[in-house]
Order: sequence, then structure tokens, then C-alpha cells
Amino acid sequence: MSTESTEEKILSALEDDAQACYSEIAEKAGVSKPTVRKYINQLEDEGVIVGYSAEVDPKKLSSKSIAMVGMDAKSEQYVDVTQELKDMSEVRALYTSSGDHMLMAEVRARDGDELAKVISDKVLSIDGITEAHPTFLQERLK
Repeated sequence: MSTESTEEKILSALEDDAQACYSEIAEKAGVSKPTVRKYINQLEDEGVIVGYSAEVDPKKLSSKSIAMVGMDAKSEQYVDVTQELKDMSEVRALYTSSGDHMLMAEVRARDGDELAKVISDKVLSIDGITEAHPTFLQERLK
């Protein structure tokens, strides 16, 4: 018997395949389609599910380069920094972090040169950012 809750089973099924239909999720979670619909609506309303997206293998994406950029910001400018980063079209995802950096951003551009330019000219020019450390993604392994 699984100790995983219905909510956890539904979220796990969605994380495995964000395009799964209610019947597929219901089968994986062992519940009815109306139950899946109820949980998903509730999780969306509560902000637990914030969107649906496709995962991309950067090596197979011929027209884009992707970097994860760890950043630190002055604490008094943190809110302004995060808003500016959220407004940048090249920033596809932005996370707070408790690791080596305060923020982690997924940044995309046409190629490596443009990506480096976005980081140096746009990200590092944001008032309040003290450091930016990019890691260029090469190949998706899982």
C-alpha cells in the first residue's frame, strides 16, 4: 500500500507528462477523472500548479543556447532585481535559492555568443545584482 497521497500521485503524473489527459492521470493515481479535475483545479487555484511547459534538450535545440545563471543581489534591491529579471524575455524561469546563490535563472538566447552578451550586458547591468555565474547547458540526460 502506497503512503503517497492522491495529491502527490496526481502531481507526480503531471510532472511526468504535463500533456496527460484526466483519464491517464486518473489511471496512474488510482482515482476517478472527476477527482483528478477537482484536485487539479484546486491546485491551480492555490498556486501550487503555476503552469505547464515542455522540457527541452539544449543539444537538440539548434536555434537556442540555454544557461542556468546563479545570481546574488543586494538585499535592499532584491525585489526590484527580481522584477527586472521577470520582465526579461530571455529569462524563461526564475527561482529563489538557498544554495550558493540567491537566485537561479534559466536564460535562453539564439547562440552562445548572444547568451554571453545577454548575461554581460543585460543581467549584470541590473542595478543591485552583485554577481552572476552562468553554467551553459550542453545535453539533457534525464
